[in-house]
Formats: sequence, structure tokens, C-alpha cells
Amino acid sequence: MRVHVADHPLVTHKLTVLRDRRTPSPTFRALTEELVTLLAYEATRGVRVESIEIETPVSTTTGLAISDPKPLVVPILRAGLGMLEGMVKLLPSAEVGFLGMVRNEKTFEPSVYAERLPDDLSNRQCFVLDPMLATGGSLLAAIEFLFQRGAVDVTAVCLLASPEGLEAVEEATAGREVTIVLGALDERLNEMGYIVPGLGDAGDRLYGTVG
Repeated sequence: MRVHVADHPLVTHKLTVLRDRRTPSPTFRALTEELVTLLAYEATRGVRVESIEIETPVSTTTGLAISDPKPLVVPILRAGLGMLEGMVKLLPSAEVGFLGMVRNEKTFEPSVYAERLPDDLSNRQCFVLDPMLATGGSLLAAIEFLFQRGAVDVTAVCLLASPEGLEAVEEATAGREVTIVLGALDERLNEMGYIVPGLGDAGDRLYGTVG
């Protein structure tokens, strides 16, 4: 498994504002979109391309185009939906699927309640969007779901991760083509399974349902 933690002052600045409990939902949503676009540059470093010949107004030249089959972007509902626009801004030709997952707040175990994905993902590159890599359960379930459909490699884009969750994903995906791109690696998980210092519940803060 490959892990890339963004090291850029703009990423850190935007994360700082996201972490602030006083940041309102509209600002939180806008900054999440901007942050994901920054992370997407690193996440798409290995995207498959092919050479094509084009004509400029001056001459003929060779460039690159995204290869077929096109990448598949998969936000994990609901919080991952807030990351989608930032990703497709960079990959407008990608297809989009959806995976709905819910975590049991007592056992922290995830379950799939909805999915809208192609039946066959053979030879597909998939990009999973999930704001928080906490225990790793939801992300692992999503990655396994995609590999079972035939995906060849999976890149996850997360705003934050805990060391415990990252280690769990690494152990469970040994030998597979998995990349994790993070805005930051935080200190730890607390007893409730939340990332510390974290930013709270990303879904609640995105959609204004936090108390």
C-alpha cells in the first residue's frame, strides 16, 4: 500500500479552518471541495493515459489523453458526497458511482445499505472518496467491494486519517494495488472511534445537522 500525506501550506491552511468548530457549513462545504481538488492532483498521479496526436494552430504534436475504460469515482455516502465536486473538477471525464455505508456506533462495524456501481469493474481504476479514515472499517469494506467487482487498483482520498485506521487498511490490503492520499495524519482515535484532534463528524458539518 502506498500512502501520501499532503505537505503543502494551502492544504494545512484549509484543514485548519475545517477543524475550527466555529466554521459554518457553507464555508465547510466550499473548503472541502477546494481541498479535495488539491489532494486529487496527487491522487491522480498514476492515472492511466495514452498518447494521441493532435493539431495545434501551429503544427502537429503528440499529447496524452485519459485511457479507456475511464476512471470511476466512488464517494462513500453521505459524507463522501461533499468531496465529489472537488474530484470531478480535475477528472471531468470520469464515471461516478455511489456506495452507501453506515457505521454501527457501538461496534464500529460498517454495512452497505445502497450501491450504484457498474457490475463489472475489470481493468478499472477506482477513486474512493471518504473524508475520515478513522477505524478503517468503512474504507476497507468499500475497497473490498470494488475489488470483488474486478477493479485493478483503488486510490482513496481522505481529508484526515488516524494511525490506527491507516495501519488496519495497510494490513488488510497487503499485496493489492491500494493508495491512500491524505490531507493530514492525526494523533489517534478516541474511545468513541473519532479522530483526534480531527474535525468532528464530517457529514454533520457538511450538511448542517450538527448540534
